[in-house]
Amino acid sequence: MDGQSLFSEVLIGGKGSSLSSSSVYAIANSLSKVDIDSSVSKNLKRLDSSSDEKLKLIRNSLSDDLKPGQNFLTLVETRACIVILLNRFILTNQNDIRFIIPDLICKTLNQDRYTLGELNVLEQSGCGAGICALLDCCSSCLSTIADSVAALSCEALKADTSVLGVRSVDSGDGILINDVVSVARDFKVLLKGFEGKTKGCKLITEITEVHASFRESVKQIHSITRVALNDSLKISKGCSLSSVGSENLLVKTFYSFAMSLLQLGESSFYRAGLLADVAGSEVGEIFQSGCPNIDESMLRTLAAYKRNYLILFHDISKLVAVVRIIFAWEAVLTILSIARVESMGRSQEVPVASSSVETKKVKGKKVVLGKGTVVIRQLLENRLKTVGDPALLNECVGGLSLFFEPKDADLHMFLKKVREIVESNELNSVKRPKGTQDFAEEKMAIREIAFKIIEGVFKRHGATALDTPVFELKETLMGKYGDDSKLVFDLADQGGELCSLRYDLTVPFARYLAMNSRITSFKRYQIGKVYRRDNPSKGRFREFYQCDFDIAGIYSAMGPDFEVVKVLTELLDELNIGEYEIKLNHRKLLDGMLEICGVPPEKFRTICSSIDKLDKHVLDEQPFEAIKNEIVEKKGLTAEVADKIGGLFMKRGPPLELLSELKQNNQFLENNGSSVALNELEILFDLLGDSKCIDRVVFDLSLARGLDYYTGVIFEAALKSGTDQVGSIAAGGRYDNLIGTLGNNHVPAVGVSLGIERVFCIMENLAANQWIRATETEVLVSILGEDLRQAAALVSELWGAKIKAEFLVNKRFDKHKKLAEGSRIPLMVIVDDRERSAGDRERSANQVRIIEMQSNKEESVDRDSVVEEVQRRLNLMSWK
Repeated sequence: MDGQSLFSEVLIGGKGSSLSSSSVYAIANSLSKVDIDSSVSKNLKRLDSSSDEKLKLIRNSLSDDLKPGQNFLTLVETRACIVILLNRFILTNQNDIRFIIPDLICKTLNQDRYTLGELNVLEQSGCGAGICALLDCCSSCLSTIADSVAALSCEALKADTSVLGVRSVDSGDGILINDVVSVARDFKVLLKGFEGKTKGCKLITEITEVHASFRESVKQIHSITRVALNDSLKISKGCSLSSVGSENLLVKTFYSFAMSLLQLGESSFYRAGLLADVAGSEVGEIFQSGCPNIDESMLRTLAAYKRNYLILFHDISKLVAVVRIIFAWEAVLTILSIARVESMGRSQEVPVASSSVETKKVKGKKVVLGKGTVVIRQLLENRLKTVGDPALLNECVGGLSLFFEPKDADLHMFLKKVREIVESNELNSVKRPKGTQDFAEEKMAIREIAFKIIEGVFKRHGATALDTPVFELKETLMGKYGDDSKLVFDLADQGGELCSLRYDLTVPFARYLAMNSRITSFKRYQIGKVYRRDNPSKGRFREFYQCDFDIAGIYSAMGPDFEVVKVLTELLDELNIGEYEIKLNHRKLLDGMLEICGVPPEKFRTICSSIDKLDKHVLDEQPFEAIKNEIVEKKGLTAEVADKIGGLFMKRGPPLELLSELKQNNQFLENNGSSVALNELEILFDLLGDSKCIDRVVFDLSLARGLDYYTGVIFEAALKSGTDQVGSIAAGGRYDNLIGTLGNNHVPAVGVSLGIERVFCIMENLAANQWIRATETEVLVSILGEDLRQAAALVSELWGAKIKAEFLVNKRFDKHKKLAEGSRIPLMVIVDDRERSAGDRERSANQVRIIEMQSNKEESVDRDSVVEEVQRRLNLMSWK
């Protein structure tokens, strides 16, 4: 609703028309006249003298059915309900309605003096929707007012507004997530430029959740009210009236709205209290005596809504008025506080030595307001006489609370200004989601180099490419990642299917094999993006590439495991990103060690998840102590069992040496799982030794890999800088049962996944001082002039010869040279088409110049042979 619509005539009925909350508000407050659309009035039956008795019967029904106690409605609420009654008469079957009834209602509503007479609102007519319309209209204004005033309070209290973000609400889990994000974004815009220092104020940190809850409830009541306003009326025998729609849904929705409104008002009241305390005892006393509070009696009154829904709607209307007054108090106190701070820092005149006799002003510290709140403050101050005198506080609050009512035309200018501030700044603050990245030019070129190397290694080992959807059925992904399952991104229900973004490429591969039972062996590779609902941090993203290599099928014992580890060493060697090590362990050995330590089998996986965190504390003096508390207090093991785990799992060293030590321990040999694991590891280490890559491997008993689907060998690659670990960049292992759990195709498999993001980062750092080309352009066709047709003809000949070329038409040679140098293009083919003498043009008509950018050699060649000459020169270049 805008300021203009309040004063225009509202037509009821007509083709395609519908009644809105703003129209009801305008009519109820006598801001708009009401009339019946001419197309409707023609169809209504005219009243004749013989029908007078029927009219009297309807009038009596309207009057007699009025229940005692319903005169609590205000005049505005009564008029709003009558507007609904009028609309429902029009929407009802017109053969049953005489024109005199709706016409009489219109004349009554348009009277300057409100003599409603016999036209009373009946509870059974369902016209309580009129009060709902008033609430709907008021609440849409309250949301913006609440944001504006709370933003001013943040500044007056010097609050640390960095906490006004999204907390404890995960994407996809809460219905308020969009509103929480929206509130946080709006406050960031309004407070742009303001930096507060005061931390730890709960009343500030809760703003996003409280205001988001209110926004959600406002949207809900708007949706349901819009429907309720245009319900038709059913007239039964005896002329009793009833609404086609049900009031129950209105009651439930508006009761929920009232709860969020109570929370919003309470939050505002306590912020105002803080401001009053800061302002001094005199202001504090005036505030305590003058500002209404949200008390338990309001809750008890609202809880009695089942007795009479009109009472509920009426009491919510009173609550809106109370909250509006609280907002006014908060706004006045914020302006008072900011004004006092400014007055303390105003310029003071002090004598300054100079050649002439004068005084200069030494400026005190200026109060810095946000980009949006400085406008809000000015607009609110324009409505106030003064806030400097405490004696005028109540008067200022009263005037501002009236300003916050929708019937004030100036309020709509205020709301429009605030929304313009938010929307204009949103357009100028476009950003990508957290945990994601953009790549262009040289960065993308480096990625293409890396992908080419990786794909080459995979193909060398006979792998074929596979691509799968970025989202899977949620049931396919759940239960495969242990404690990390909470990091899976869920998608909204579409067509009855619950889907989630893929967490890795392994489970989709297993799902593919489970669906294709004819496949009993498959060596595949896949390069694609995966998604983790993680907290983004340095080196950790929510969207990133993985490069997977897997071998599925029955082969010689440990043959596929050896090849997968070998593939990993080749990848890291050819990417040439620095020293690395591959930590390796066996899941059956882990289970055996846990059994030896006394861990119950049902806790194996959750304890493995804790042990897997040891690498985060590798630099600690006592790394195991960092996770011991989690194992004992959160996962229920005794301290004695935890100490046994710490004594056993911290061992690491050269594969063959540590393997020999473990095989001398009878506890390992007597345990079925660990005995099998040691035998398999012996075969694997021998194969790695024969392939000359075992020196890259470290046998690490603390490596656990928390993913639930691993059944055998597990490994993880980490980069090293001196003796410090830089981080894990690849991982994998054997998963013999995963495919079988998804279908009837029981195929054992083993694979490795390279997390490429850290590889890219290192390659970018290494390439910082190298010549990396963002494009592969080999030739720049430079037309020195304005003849675009020459450029089109010449560059098309080069493209036809499969030569990578660009073109530029410009009179200035330096523009062409700058482009060639910036893009590191090896050759320039120049056609000079600038104004010259007739003789010069004739001599150069069939000549072009070719410049080799590296050597700066220049030569003129025939136009007809330019393609052959360019190809010859490119073939001789080793640096292109």
